Amino acid sequence: MSQNLFEIPLKTIKGEPTTLEQYKGKVLLVVNVASKCGLTKQYEGLEKLYETMRGQGLEILGFPANNFLGQEPGSEEEIEQFCSSTYNVQFPLFSKISVVGEDKHPLYQALTEAQPHATGEGPMRERLASKNIPTNPIPEVQWNFEKFLISRDGQVVGRFAPDVGPDQECLVRAIEEELEK
Repeated sequence: MSQNLFEIPLKTIKGEPTTLEQYKGKVLLVVNVASKCGLTKQYEGLEKLYETMRGQGLEILGFPANNFLGQEPGSEEEIEQFCSSTYNVQFPLFSKISVVGEDKHPLYQALTEAQPHATGEGPMRERLASKNIPTNPIPEVQWNFEKFLISRDGQVVGRFAPDVGPDQECLVRAIEEELEK
């Protein structure tokens, strides 16, 4: 990996400069999120997962992105308000970024390079194609709510397709295995 994930410059949902350095030693689940997507209800499952496993060292980090059919059109303030009022999201949210294309954020460049293939890849791609929605070639992020699992030492150890829900056994088991290390 070309860049240490903990050093990549980011901004909080409030616009404050930060990095992932503060999460060193934790297991991270990085998710590109959107408020107006068919998968938006995953916020509920992500929050439940966060509440259940936070004490064991899990941090879920939400990165709003408007890359897929404009499904995250709001401002940071609107996104934060929606997440708080609709799903009582307590996990950290960051400022809106691009997760694909020419303006892809360096974090997502590093994540997709480190883990080009997603567990559960296929059904979502087929569903999008059946609706004549263009799909991105591997290793690009396919859609909202794709999940990257990062070990306590900053290695990308897993990637899960958007339609792999927060409560699915393959994801939960992978998180539990990392938390035990």
